[in-house]
Amino acid sequence: MPITQFLESNARLWPNDAALAEINPSLARSASDWREFSLVETAAEPGYRKELTWREFDERANQVANLLASAGIKRGDKVALLLMNCLEWLPIYFGILKAGALAVPMNFRYTSSEIEYCLKLADCRALVFGPEFIERVGALSEQSRPELMWFEGAGSVAFARDMESEADAMPVSSPGIPLTDGDDAAIYFSSGTTGFPKAILHDHGALAFSCEVERAHHGQTRDDVFLCIPPLYHTGAKMHWFGSLISGGRAVLLRGAKPEWILKAASDERASIVWLLAPWAQDIMDAIERGDIRLEDYDLSAWRLMHIGAQPVPPSLIKRWRALFPNHEYDTNYGLSESTGPGAVHLGIGNLRKIGAIGVPGEGWRAKVVSENGGEAAIDEVGELIVSGRGVMKEYYKDPAATAAALKDGWLYTGDMARRDEDGFIWLVDRKKDVIITGGENLYPVQIEDFLRGMAKIKDVAVIGLPDRRLGEIAAAIIEAKPGQTLTESEVESFCQALPRYKRPRRIIFDSVPRNLTGKIEKPKLRERYRAARLVETETTG
Repeated sequence: MPITQFLESNARLWPNDAALAEINPSLARSASDWREFSLVETAAEPGYRKELTWREFDERANQVANLLASAGIKRGDKVALLLMNCLEWLPIYFGILKAGALAVPMNFRYTSSEIEYCLKLADCRALVFGPEFIERVGALSEQSRPELMWFEGAGSVAFARDMESEADAMPVSSPGIPLTDGDDAAIYFSSGTTGFPKAILHDHGALAFSCEVERAHHGQTRDDVFLCIPPLYHTGAKMHWFGSLISGGRAVLLRGAKPEWILKAASDERASIVWLLAPWAQDIMDAIERGDIRLEDYDLSAWRLMHIGAQPVPPSLIKRWRALFPNHEYDTNYGLSESTGPGAVHLGIGNLRKIGAIGVPGEGWRAKVVSENGGEAAIDEVGELIVSGRGVMKEYYKDPAATAAALKDGWLYTGDMARRDEDGFIWLVDRKKDVIITGGENLYPVQIEDFLRGMAKIKDVAVIGLPDRRLGEIAAAIIEAKPGQTLTESEVESFCQALPRYKRPRRIIFDSVPRNLTGKIEKPKLRERYRAARLVETETTG
């Protein structure tokens, strides 16, 4: 059924139960100030913790849907969503769906040019954005601005309508727009090695399927409390939250990832399920082992499951975690935005003997490792991982060639190289694509390389991923200076200040850049040359 029906059902069954809470520690008066406050914020009382019941959630989504309809948004229109995690995020998302439109979540790290590119790619008629993006949205050219723009936040913006006040004036009743499983629901953005995003189209049935997958994997019930920290624009965060949606459980959005904030939120909110990215797990363990955090200061007795994903997870991390939290169940999740995020493959609770594997096909999924000729690879033979299930995308929007390359006979070709062991567990070996996953975020080497080539002293450059204990991978720039030129790390680092912080190379290496006869950089050679040394360095410092 359409995913909106889960929300409507929860509002009928448990109207007064808490559905969502938002905690913003940066607004706290003190470290121990975890007070609840009115949903109506004022300048004198900015607040620290907000909460919505299922009825309030559904009614707000209805108001957003009615607002969009009154402004002329029709079935099939695309509405972009550019917000930091906040209590308003999900009601607006579901309001877009209830209007019959497609929700188009956007990465909050996008620059103005990337926002412009994605708005055009997805044919967005409208954009809802928050206070953190006023400058970036304001920098959009008149020609690239969507027809309709709403600002969600305190105050007003001259070039956009006010979402809060306009939605407040709308009816709380459903707009009554009929939806089916096959109706288009959302567009998510992904990207390959070129760095140019592809628009991934999913329908309502795929989103509803991901709810069922999440509940099946983690056994979620109404009694579970899910602590959500990663950004909601990402399929990983949202599809994990879908387990709370289908079960009617409460979710807590924590705005910040400091170790003490995570543990205090888990303690005070009685969180039972926490999804962590590898860097956050490393930070928590480091803080405990340094003595900065004392576990006895927190009541974590409700916490039953720690699961992790979005990047390769070193087995040493999980072994170390289990030593500190021996009662935690553990699961790792593999997926792509093309497969409605996590769960296409997962380790499965109780399979600690297989730490390091991504696991087995998820609930309702099939997975195979295939060789170059398309046949199924033998046990322990490396091939490409392909997956099939209801959660596979409909297409790359407006890109039939890319769609045909990725979807073949009902299978999604992931571009990831893997092997399957004698027990059927899948182990990732490498990625066909050169995307670097650092701290759960994708970096696209070509973008960084093109930027660095603007430096006058650089002859050639290649950006690769190197292992990192905390972030999974870091971006390393192998730089070849022009003949007769001298170049220092500090010069390169200074030049890179113009890049967003997360795109700046964390390691600078001066060396020749090997290219093959067709002019392509031989990145496998570079990875082989530097990864082993980096791995030894990482394990030694760890």
